[in-house]
Amino acid sequence: MKARVLVQREESCLLPYDRNNVFARILRGELPCQKVYEDQFALAFHDIHPLAPVHVLVIPKGEYVSNADFSANAPAQLIVGFWRAVGAIARQLGLEEQGYRLVANHGPNGGQLVFHFHVHLFGGRQMSHRMGNMPRPDDK
Repeated sequence: MKARVLVQREESCLLPYDRNNVFARILRGELPCQKVYEDQFALAFHDIHPLAPVHVLVIPKGEYVSNADFSANAPAQLIVGFWRAVGAIARQLGLEEQGYRLVANHGPNGGQLVFHFHVHLFGGRQMSHRMGNMPRPDDK
């Protein structure tokens, strides 16, 4: 098995992967979630503080802190499988026709709160065209 090469930490604002982060614990079945989808590459579940009528989190099955870590270190099969799962989830939730938004936060300045790479899938209403203007709880 190929050894993982971590993203160079001197260029990164992120800490090493914490195996006790909330998403790692959900993946291990230690914490519950409202599961939407699961396959060998990804797990998707409803956000506990939704910012849109549909707000689902999609996480890869692996120990990746951020998209930088995931894209640099995950096997190609996992990267492809993860992004195909994201598409399948959007279709399953009926979001394809009207559209949806995907967001991945990176590091403290990007608003990342859980340091396990994940994608937010927002849908079910019109989103603002301004990219710096993310959904807010009162936008439901």
